[in-house]
Amino acid sequence: MSGDYTETEVIVVGAGPVGLLLAGELRLAGADVVVLDKLTAPTTESRASTLHSRTMEILDTRGLLDGLGDIPNDPAGHFGGIPFGLALPGPYPGQWKVAQTRLEEVLGQWAADLGADVRRGHEVTALTGTGESVTVEARGPDGAPTSLRAAYVVGCDGEHSAVRTLGGFDFPGTDSERELLRADVAGLDIPARRFERLEGGLAVAARRPDGVTRVMVHEYGSRPRRGAPSFEEVADTWKRITGEDIGGGTPLWVNSFGDASRQAGHYRRGRLLLAGDAAHQQMPIGGQALNLGLQDAFNLGWKLAAVIAGRGGEELLDSYHEERHPVGQAVQSNIRTQALLLLGGPEVDAVREVFAELTGHEDVRAHLAGMISGLDVRYARSADDPAPLGLRLPRADAVGEDGGTTTSELLRTGRGLLLLAPGHEARREELRAAALPWSDRVRVATAAEAAEGTDGPGGPGGAAVLVRPDGYVVWADGVSAEGPAAALERWFGPASARTPRPAAVREPAAVSAVVPAARERRSGTERLAGRTALVTGSSRGMGRAAAIRLAEEGALVAVHYTSDEAAARDVVASVERDGGRAFAVRAELGVPGDVDALFGALEADLLDRTGSTDLHILVNNAGVMGGVGPDDITPEQFDRIFAVNAKAPFFLIQRALRNMPDGGRIVNISSGLTRFANPDEIAYAMSKGALEQLALHFAKALGPRGITINSVAPGITRNGSPVFDIPEAVEQMASLSAFNRVGEPEDVADVVAFLATDEARWITGSFVDATGGTLLG
Repeated sequence: MSGDYTETEVIVVGAGPVGLLLAGELRLAGADVVVLDKLTAPTTESRASTLHSRTMEILDTRGLLDGLGDIPNDPAGHFGGIPFGLALPGPYPGQWKVAQTRLEEVLGQWAADLGADVRRGHEVTALTGTGESVTVEARGPDGAPTSLRAAYVVGCDGEHSAVRTLGGFDFPGTDSERELLRADVAGLDIPARRFERLEGGLAVAARRPDGVTRVMVHEYGSRPRRGAPSFEEVADTWKRITGEDIGGGTPLWVNSFGDASRQAGHYRRGRLLLAGDAAHQQMPIGGQALNLGLQDAFNLGWKLAAVIAGRGGEELLDSYHEERHPVGQAVQSNIRTQALLLLGGPEVDAVREVFAELTGHEDVRAHLAGMISGLDVRYARSADDPAPLGLRLPRADAVGEDGGTTTSELLRTGRGLLLLAPGHEARREELRAAALPWSDRVRVATAAEAAEGTDGPGGPGGAAVLVRPDGYVVWADGVSAEGPAAALERWFGPASARTPRPAAVREPAAVSAVVPAARERRSGTERLAGRTALVTGSSRGMGRAAAIRLAEEGALVAVHYTSDEAAARDVVASVERDGGRAFAVRAELGVPGDVDALFGALEADLLDRTGSTDLHILVNNAGVMGGVGPDDITPEQFDRIFAVNAKAPFFLIQRALRNMPDGGRIVNISSGLTRFANPDEIAYAMSKGALEQLALHFAKALGPRGITINSVAPGITRNGSPVFDIPEAVEQMASLSAFNRVGEPEDVADVVAFLATDEARWITGSFVDATGGTLLG
């Protein structure tokens, strides 16, 4: 393509909260994204400051709440200024006060950490679409024109959206008939007012913890003015309504907002999409506008990323409009009603009294609370779909085979979740097997206990529910008409390829051959596509061969080394030359802090490359030999051997299980010396014997998660030692093998690769003899 264009997969226009959340979601799912914003720096204005329950749950599922600090909570809300309780069952009842500036800061840092490219000072001036891409013309910070090309463009650029206008979206609705003046003012000492209706209008005054007072005022019967108001206009109106003089305060920010109500007829036009206020304009009463937009982004992000990755089609992307447009309509309807009750004069007093009385009834209060909080949203295919289809999955404590986590934490990687109910053992195993081909996109976990009033996550008698990355249930055992595999394919794309790898092509070999038969590398057999692997000690020898072999199967491989960076880089280069993916990671094993150091570096690289810290395959290959007879070995040498060969693998497994999805693979490289005597390597053989016990005992513990763990025992294998350059020595070593040759690193690598694939799912806790028949005697 032309060098005049910067190319990416998605361009998000608008770096407000909605655009930044969308950018983070796209990066979390692996899509490349550039964010353009016409402001040269983040705004210092907090137009919105209220987060509702569903939005808090969303932020929780991405681990973002801690970054917001202590958030003030108010269990009470209002409907058109009529106070009532917002609390509903869930972890975040009521409303939560977070300044928009702080929310943007946290979302921006998260998106940037995931690799989003945020470019400020870029104003979009034109859009040109083709069947394959969209070109965005923009004016840069220096006024110079620039062009970018992407597969999709999403407008998150507010109610005056350039993407909506340039993209030709229709935007029907009504203009403002009323407005509310608003100002943040320092240096005021006035009484707090909560939607106080006075003779001439409405007044609101709320002091923030930093001492700044936000005032809002509406004069009954007044019409919206053209342009932004001055502080003098706000102060004059405030004085007419309340009798208080606020003119001596220092205005930090002044604006107004009206009750215009508009919504795009469609949220998608080909490769253009809209989210947030670009898709719908409404009065920001009670913070619903911000929350509505954030929930748009959360719905769209994973779907768009799946389409880009080839795991979804037009139907999945169209479901964004189909699901969010009705939600937007419902919110606009309730906001128009609230605007009338809030800004109407004495003529609405009687209606307000009726509403106030109705909110005293629990079913009415709960209905309104669900509507405002977003907890009542249901993405069902039809109104009569049985529960829990289309509903959000409530957060449940102590979920997972090892306990100690929640459904929110399980969704933090941006993948789907197959949540199994307690009991139902036979059915659970069927469902685990059914989900295995989607293990790169769907986690499997078991609930610690059934939800109250049900037999399991899927309702009475249900053994499981399938949950989308945004937390909504799309399939329930015993409820859904389709089977689990059909639901997995509909929402998560085709199953991972499980085509058996072609058998190696062997050349005729003489009886005394000392080189392995040739092996043909064939394309189209990537059984590990979408998975990640760590091979310790993989800068040379069997570890190098294993890393290259796993990459050939499609895995992203972390090439671990201790000191020889050049050798590790050479492995990475070799993988990349063949079209694979790998990266080097350094850590010394067998020393204090070794595991934390390794995983700290590993997780950072995985997050940068995949948007996730998931590790699907662990190969414990690193090891040290003694080469010292039993009479001469020192305690220090003995401890070193065990620290690297046995202790490090144990704690690497322990740590890796925090990152490893269900269905993962662990392979430990042992040695034929646990079955074949060599007095000069007693300590080494002892350490490898201990390593083999890990497979035996961990296999029992990890079986319920579908994770396999096995020991592979190489024999005499060419490892770069000078002894392999001596023909006589090689001939003597070869005579020990049933094949009359020494082993090559690739011989062992093939065994490791097999054990890492789905084909080896029924092998665990085993000792695999990869000595070439040396142990036959």
